[in-house]
Amino acid sequence: MNTPLSHYLILSALLFSIGLAGAVARRSAIVVLIGIELMLNAANLNFIAFWRYGPHAEALTGVMFVLFSIAIAAAEAAVGLALVIAIYRQRKTAQVDSLDELKG
Repeated sequence: MNTPLSHYLILSALLFSIGLAGAVARRSAIVVLIGIELMLNAANLNFIAFWRYGPHAEALTGVMFVLFSIAIAAAEAAVGLALVIAIYRQRKTAQVDSLDELKG
């Protein structure tokens, strides 16, 4: 029972759309970070799907791209959460729309 490539691409587009809506429409910085992580996971799903249905599935190039992307996403999440914590300690809020100036 093989699932066609289009099903993976539709699922990835749905995940990306949910992540984009969460990153654009929400006020909380944590929800924005979660939306960005969803978009990165959608890209990872595309990498794996195209690798699996590609001409050289034994080369493991798609898996290497995904592992690199996961490492970048982990670093992005750590830096993003550190920034949110630092902003919360100084401003006592994690709402994105209330952060209108960059002065310390």
